Amino acid sequence: MDKLIITPKTKIFDLLEAYPQLEDVLISAAPPFKKLRNPVLRKTVAKITSLSQAATIGGLKVEELINTLRTEVGQKTTDNMEVEHGEYVTEKPEWFQEDEVIQTIDIRDMLNAGEQPVHEVLSAVKKLEANKILKVIAPFIPAPLIDKSLSLDYKHWLDKKGEEEFWVFFKV
Repeated sequence: MDKLIITPKTKIFDLLEAYPQLEDVLISAAPPFKKLRNPVLRKTVAKITSLSQAATIGGLKVEELINTLRTEVGQKTTDNMEVEHGEYVTEKPEWFQEDEVIQTIDIRDMLNAGEQPVHEVLSAVKKLEANKILKVIAPFIPAPLIDKSLSLDYKHWLDKKGEEEFWVFFKV
């Protein structure tokens, strides 16, 4: 069987299935990756999170992360990589008004219970009335969720509150 070629679109779960030895490399690359040792998060978040999204979560350049992983398993490195997501809005946007936040979803408990929050959050966003905002609380940058919202043309604002607390505001 041919081994997986590591790209920005490679899912973390698939990467670690093909190359279990890369778990320690990922964890040493960025502290947020230590959550990969949690079997529940590994079975949920890791299945939908790409390396491009993981680089964002870990505050790394995607090219450096991919090339580090490729070097570790003997694959050729590259300078030309296509990143799959757009820019995340991290400065308070003009459309944000605190009194327009009508619902808060804390996905930390869902993740710890092994549940995947993407569908619940996107369903809540779709139900928003004009000028209303959904607040999501996460233990890390929820890159797969933000990327999906970008593909649906939803507005977002990512507000880092601490090392393990991020607030994301969504508006249709």
